[in-house]
Amino acid sequence: MVEDYELMDSGDGRKYERFGNVSLVRPCSQALWRPENPETWSRATATFDREDGNRWHNRGALPKEWTIETAGIRFRLSGTDFGHLGIFPEQRAQWNWIREVVKRRSGGAKLPTVLNLFAYSGGSTIAAAQGGAEVCHLDASKGMVQWARANAALNGLKEHPIRWITDDAHKFMEREIRRGRRYDAIIFDPPTFGRGANGEMYKIERDLKKTLSLVKALLSEAPLFVLFSSHTPGLSCTVAANILGQAFPEAQIETGEMLLEGRSLPCPSGIYCRAVFRTNA
Repeated sequence: MVEDYELMDSGDGRKYERFGNVSLVRPCSQALWRPENPETWSRATATFDREDGNRWHNRGALPKEWTIETAGIRFRLSGTDFGHLGIFPEQRAQWNWIREVVKRRSGGAKLPTVLNLFAYSGGSTIAAAQGGAEVCHLDASKGMVQWARANAALNGLKEHPIRWITDDAHKFMEREIRRGRRYDAIIFDPPTFGRGANGEMYKIERDLKKTLSLVKALLSEAPLFVLFSSHTPGLSCTVAANILGQAFPEAQIETGEMLLEGRSLPCPSGIYCRAVFRTNA
């Protein structure tokens, strides 16, 4: 399997990563240790910092767009004004897991159905589709939905049954409940703070309970899993396990840190929590 992502080094509040032929230094608040190979950082294609607002250095050396492959998925990348690229590589382990779990259900006459909320550039959507699922991809940003569609096409999934939705997550889920539509698996990575398609405000500490109640109402009678991930500071694995454990007492709860990994010390970058319905997985 091609692997174009690598954490080259980290420390002093930054991370040095390779995305194919492009290497970047960007902020990383969790990297409180010393870099292991600081002498190599000057080789980076470009750097990004927030010391005086959001600012790239040597941005002209970055390609306007480039393509990489990681965890069996091809992504189109591009440097944004906020330092993002269109990928969160700490989700690689989850993409592999989603693909394999969905694949176990895909041999029947009816495709398993997966709802991916706050879906960004579509890594989880593509992984589920590769496993054989019918997928609904939702994000509040029209631009990100278009980016995810382009990624799906890169992976040969242009004709795969994927619904592409630009909407506020709660409003969409409430409509799906009224329609009687249900999903075998639901994935959600809500923002700490964000805005919906029509300016609706989302705050995780206020709205997570409602999100979870809607997720629960949308699950099919024979669910596979619910996968929650978060980059919110202070939201620990224990908090996530408590929340999902109360919502789904019949499921097995699996939780851990999402990690950036490569040739350096692993770098934590958020948490995941999975409610796995073992009798149906």
